[in-house]
Amino acid sequence: MPETLLAPYACDPARSRGRRYPEPPAPTRTEYQRDRDRIVHSTAFRRLVYKTQVFLNHEGDLFRTRLTHSLEVAQLGRSIARALRLNEDLVEAVCLAHDLGHTPFGHAGQDVLNECMEGFGGFEHNLQSLRVVDWLEERYPQYDGINLTFETREGILKHCSRRNAEWLETRERGGVGQRFLLGHQPSLEAQLCNLADEIAYNAHDIDDGVRSGLITLEQLREVPLFDRYRAQALEQYPQLGQTTGRRRLLSEAIRRMLSDQVYDVIAATRAALGAHAPADVDAVRRLPALVGFSAEMRAQSRVLKRFLFQELYRHPQVVQTTDRARQVVRELFAIYQADPRQMPPAQAASALEGDAQTRARTVADFIAGMTDRYAAREHERLTGQRLLG
Repeated sequence: MPETLLAPYACDPARSRGRRYPEPPAPTRTEYQRDRDRIVHSTAFRRLVYKTQVFLNHEGDLFRTRLTHSLEVAQLGRSIARALRLNEDLVEAVCLAHDLGHTPFGHAGQDVLNECMEGFGGFEHNLQSLRVVDWLEERYPQYDGINLTFETREGILKHCSRRNAEWLETRERGGVGQRFLLGHQPSLEAQLCNLADEIAYNAHDIDDGVRSGLITLEQLREVPLFDRYRAQALEQYPQLGQTTGRRRLLSEAIRRMLSDQVYDVIAATRAALGAHAPADVDAVRRLPALVGFSAEMRAQSRVLKRFLFQELYRHPQVVQTTDRARQVVRELFAIYQADPRQMPPAQAASALEGDAQTRARTVADFIAGMTDRYAAREHERLTGQRLLG
């Protein structure tokens, strides 16, 4: 969207708070377009294609990965941003980058790495995403990271403990950690990315869950938010009730559910903006969160999330696989901590030359950057056990 059409409370790249290392402007791209392009060309972004959502990478070629999930989040985010006259390029950049710090094996890997890092500052995947773009990417001769704008980095840091926010504030006064200390909100674009993430994973986890056979269309009758659209689709296309039409029935119900959620967010957010009338981006940060569902849609979304947690994420087959994944991450951490020379030379040197804190963080950074299949192969190489794949 041209900057002249942006709402006054949208992030204007011409008024960005800038980059940590100043750079001359690009002749043909805005600052947020440059951020998006840097993210797409990053090593961490490419790795997302082999990082899991719910189903591990070896379990099927058609299940979502962190990469396809990020693309779906970006598509939803841009659609809503355009309707609200927010900055689409910033939304896209944040959506594409929001999972760069995720470990292999999804939340199971993240939880174990946090346990392993107890006593060394813990592990938060949102903070890890910021570490990736600020320090860990190695693409430029003059600085570490990819030097994104404040607004994109703010959106990437969705959650942050007070301890870590204070640490960030010591390194960057008035930077991306400050809002967690002040209790402020991020930009509307960042708020939108958070919600687009939720909308996307609820929808595609239904799709992947049914495709896997772990949940059924019959079970989903218990979920009002989904069943309403299933019934609508059947009423308009009765042939989808036949066995051969079930795949199309699922897709049509999900499509309708996604559309209604998008329209609900647009309407609810417009109402909140009208009620609070923020004059600019700084006013947005001092207000309550403005991007959201209506109360009814939020309640129905919670029912769907509870269903997915109980019937899919805690399904015995999923739990069995994630238990093995947890073992892989835990044992890799212990091995690298005991003998950093098992890591590549650069990581080994950093771990061996630093103190205990540096060694642990170097090991965590290395493991967090792994894909599912690389982690499984490394574990097999080091232990002789083949737990996955």
